[in-house]
Amino acid sequence: MTLNFWKLKCWTACGIGLVAFAAAASITGRLLYVNEVKADNTRVFELRVYHALPGKLPALEARFRDKTSKILARHGLKVVGYWVTEDASDNSLIWIAADSSREEAKKNWDAMMADPEFQDVIKAEQAEKLVEKVDVTYMHATDFSLIK
Repeated sequence: MTLNFWKLKCWTACGIGLVAFAAAASITGRLLYVNEVKADNTRVFELRVYHALPGKLPALEARFRDKTSKILARHGLKVVGYWVTEDASDNSLIWIAADSSREEAKKNWDAMMADPEFQDVIKAEQAEKLVEKVDVTYMHATDFSLIK
């Protein structure tokens, strides 16, 4: 009788251990799946590099600080940040805008281009000639990017 009791206890302990292991594996698997990161493929970032003419970078920065950034915000163009290079001879103002999609970016830019206040900024730019050229690159985030 004592031998059967120990066999029963052994099988019970093995069964409890197996159930506990299965439950832990199931929970761990679900947690790993929930934490999986995927980039939103429709969100788009627009990298813009404005190459200022020599000596004109401070005036270009002032234009963005005082006028252009406010117009961009009013038309839904969400600026992530503005930068200038550490190399003073580079004369570049760099900024990134984020939109929910390329189509949304186009719609926002079209609205901004039609804005009378922005038309005045363009006319002032043509008269003062601050920018030599502008490089524009559209990008989307990778699945391992910190910003998405």
